[in-house]
Amino acid sequence: MDQDGRKRIVIENLQPNVNCGEYPIKRVRDQQVTVSADIVADGHDNIAAELLFRPADEEAWHTSRLSFAGNDRWEGDFTVTKEGFFHYTVRAWVDHFATWQHDLQTRLDAGQDVSTELLIGAEMIESTAKKAATGPADTLESWARNLREPRDQAIAIDSALSEQLSRLMFEHADRSLATEFPKAYTVWVERPKALFSAWYELFPRSASPEPDTHGTFRDVENLLPEIADMGFDVLYLPPIHPIGETNRKGRNNSTTATPDDPGSPWAIGSADGGHKTVHPALGTLEDFEHLVQEAKSLGIDIALDLAFQCSPDHPYVKEHPEWFRWRPDGTVQYAENPPKKYEDILPLNFENHHWQDLWEELKSVVFFWIDKGVRVFRVDNPHTKPFRFWEWLIREVKEAYPEIIFLAEAFTRPKVMYRLAKVGFTQSYTYFTWRNTKDEFVDYLTELTRRGVREFFRPNFWTNTPDILPENLQYGGRPAFINRLILAATLSSNYGIYGPAYELCEDKALDGKEEYLHSEKFEIKNWNRDQPGHIKDVVTRVNQIRRENEALHSAWNVDFYDTDNRYLMCYGKTTPDLSNILVVVVNLDYLHKQSGTIRLPIKKLGIPESQSYLVHELLRDVKSIWQGASNYLELDPNQSPAQIYRIHRRLRRENDFDYYL
Repeated sequence: MDQDGRKRIVIENLQPNVNCGEYPIKRVRDQQVTVSADIVADGHDNIAAELLFRPADEEAWHTSRLSFAGNDRWEGDFTVTKEGFFHYTVRAWVDHFATWQHDLQTRLDAGQDVSTELLIGAEMIESTAKKAATGPADTLESWARNLREPRDQAIAIDSALSEQLSRLMFEHADRSLATEFPKAYTVWVERPKALFSAWYELFPRSASPEPDTHGTFRDVENLLPEIADMGFDVLYLPPIHPIGETNRKGRNNSTTATPDDPGSPWAIGSADGGHKTVHPALGTLEDFEHLVQEAKSLGIDIALDLAFQCSPDHPYVKEHPEWFRWRPDGTVQYAENPPKKYEDILPLNFENHHWQDLWEELKSVVFFWIDKGVRVFRVDNPHTKPFRFWEWLIREVKEAYPEIIFLAEAFTRPKVMYRLAKVGFTQSYTYFTWRNTKDEFVDYLTELTRRGVREFFRPNFWTNTPDILPENLQYGGRPAFINRLILAATLSSNYGIYGPAYELCEDKALDGKEEYLHSEKFEIKNWNRDQPGHIKDVVTRVNQIRRENEALHSAWNVDFYDTDNRYLMCYGKTTPDLSNILVVVVNLDYLHKQSGTIRLPIKKLGIPESQSYLVHELLRDVKSIWQGASNYLELDPNQSPAQIYRIHRRLRRENDFDYYL
């Protein structure tokens, strides 16, 4: 027989996993991984179980003991201490010594003589001692003598049931008949910015302070201090490459362009080069590298747009015509998403017979920009390229540079978005932009944070993009911009805004569409970054609150609380030890004052019903004392459309003073 029939343990339903271990779960450095499994055996013997884990570059397993969680479920955790891959599985065996201890206690409770049972226990300890190292063996032999030749049976019994002896016997137990779960699952560990980041998007060509002047990388450098002061740690730049002339789009996506129209940055490639060059008007590659380093000195990562598509003028079209689709009339097929047409963009044909050459070339593009200092990529429309390509590319990149972050810009069907996350994308755009009501938020956050999706899908909540000006911003005015900022920044640990359109509350849209009028995608803007009505101070304060409150560094800990007004949404985030408790209240009616009662789960928050507690409203820096679960609030959208409270629990009273956490 292939298996030893004496192995009596069965291990099932090992969690967490993604597609039964086909893909890794995700964590960031220094996070815990909580592992659980169903473990059963025949009969009534006790079970011992342990968690096995190791970095992929180590051969030996580390172990930690699993605890019984009830209903044959066992649970334990380990901490991932460095970036890269970790493996984990579970091992269990029949614990004859723990069974003996249980039976000994049962006999004692029944008033039976246990002299023989003590001798049996001594034999078990002696047997274990023979296989242990010298130090533990000597200790175990001493325990055995206490049971075999007790000076006082009561003392011997206490020794037999002691936690210290139990621990020693577990550590040195015979595992030869242990059952190990047949598969080791994998966790991909990334740097902390994968879990907690604030993104700011701007067009470099609009960075010049001078009207009608094409911006440069140096102009972007001059904006870095302001962006850092607002609290952003990722600066995302749309494509910085040469822009094609053929079929160039004019203002507002017009198919007729004037000589002065700069074209869409996503129409990549011209006589000046393709994906490994920069637009001449922006500067040189050296200028770009200098920008990357200056940004890093301020704690900002430059995120480069990775758009695997070409203009008709891209060098690839002549050098590798086999990488494109050609129509019967001899023209190359441009991009379409009926009824939309993108005549200035050519999609790559991933089904061509030379697909391997195409894959290698695209990989070389990524490594080219990594060599220039880029460590974050925002990937344009990844759902229009094969999953297998992304799985291969991302693994190739991360094995060499585990710190690389990939953000998937895939506004598509949920299961497609989830598949992209499974194959390796670090973060993902979401449907947050179109969620408006309390029920919509509760349902969506429940899907993202309370189900298996959370093991592989990291949401990045964007308030707006150059493509998307949602209706809530078109009609809600300044209160809507403040509220959507707070919702994005506190519901998710990763969020982003497209600026300066956002902080300037730009709300002009094309008639009947969720698209910007005079979109920056098709023209150079000259922004007045300090124009009246801006909300830069609010943005700055929100990002400061995020940095200072650890509860906001995770997307998975959000809990929604009851209110008696459907326009008031209340939710909380806490750290596991309750040292940081935040409560956010948002008026979802951007035009009218709304009032009502919120109900906090104060018992869960560690607050006695009879005890008052300090609340600090962080946006306005106002402190007050609350008591009980129910508290009444009024939120006027023109004054305070949302409020962020930090709850300080009363810990103790000394010398007539209360101390709060």
